[in-house]
Amino acid sequence: MKSTGSGVYSVRFPRLYRPTWVEIDLEALRSNLSRFRRKIGKRPEILFVVKADAYGHGAVEAAKAALSSGLVSCLGVSSVEEGAVLREAGVRGPILILGSLYPFESTLAAIRYRLTPTVASLDGARLIREAERRLKPVERRRLPLACHLKIDTGMGRIGVRGASSRAIIDFLKETPGVSLSGVYTHCPRAEDDAAYTRAQLRRFTKIVSALDVPCVHAANSAAALRFPESRFDLVRPGLAVYGLMPGFTPVLSLKSRVVFLKRVPKGAPISYGGVWRAKRASRIATLPVGYGDGVPRALSGAGKRSSVLIAGRRCPIVGSVTMDMLMVDVTGIGSVDIGAEAVLIGRSGSRSIGAGELAAAAGTISYEIVTGLSARVPRVYRR
Repeated sequence: MKSTGSGVYSVRFPRLYRPTWVEIDLEALRSNLSRFRRKIGKRPEILFVVKADAYGHGAVEAAKAALSSGLVSCLGVSSVEEGAVLREAGVRGPILILGSLYPFESTLAAIRYRLTPTVASLDGARLIREAERRLKPVERRRLPLACHLKIDTGMGRIGVRGASSRAIIDFLKETPGVSLSGVYTHCPRAEDDAAYTRAQLRRFTKIVSALDVPCVHAANSAAALRFPESRFDLVRPGLAVYGLMPGFTPVLSLKSRVVFLKRVPKGAPISYGGVWRAKRASRIATLPVGYGDGVPRALSGAGKRSSVLIAGRRCPIVGSVTMDMLMVDVTGIGSVDIGAEAVLIGRSGSRSIGAGELAAAAGTISYEIVTGLSARVPRVYRR
């Protein structure tokens, strides 16, 4: 890990050669955790969701920063591979795999990496039992096997229906060496449908009230903040902690620099297909960032709805976004020179562009914007 000055660190590249990077403010992440804790109260523990490389923020660094705050008791990932990356980076503590495991080898690998699998079917429970049988005696002593059961109360993705949960719980309890340490569900409509979410929570509460398990959880960021009855023993924030919800500080910025400037006459076409033509004599800047880096091609020709910030001013994206570059109109902004910083997500001067604004212009959601940022874009971390 090498310092690049002013408390900024990069963990993926020793130097920045192409001037395009994602900047992560780890102090903002910890501040969001504190704010989230104040909003939900002291009772529920926090499982911090770091799947999809921590929503594009970098799973290892985000996990370590969150754990160092003392506010997070466990982490959530979507696969064995994601959990293995954390373990091999020295991250300790409970890690729950929120996805369904298949085939058998993945279940055995999860156990050996000390990850907590999710059981979402009777077949999944059988995989857990078979994996426990395959462990060597020495592994059984040092790898206590715990799992969580996923109940489908209305998401329709993975999980057992209420009537089937009792049979799976009984099966797991009869399996030596395996403990059912948690039961959970997911609330997919917590942001937009209160009635649907409350109905889910009532169904879930009815199921878990008849069970004897040490940990019950249901709430993502939106549910935890909007529905106190969803908090149970544990909550699973992601979006709020990354600052992608109102009331929280954005953690991620996407930045680049001007690498080329040109003046074009009225009517000059820009980029593939000539779909954009200058309406006046214009000054056009080229940035070394494109859809290969995660900037949606859907921003092409979006007009005033898609822009970048240069010297604190909005500059519209013009022409088609290409794989490695895009062009912006900087006509009338006299302070723009080669090397000027351009902000695609983040703040410049008194103005800011959030991932949500970019998502709205591209017709998608902020999750897709941040998780779509390519691995070829260096992540640098402010501590």
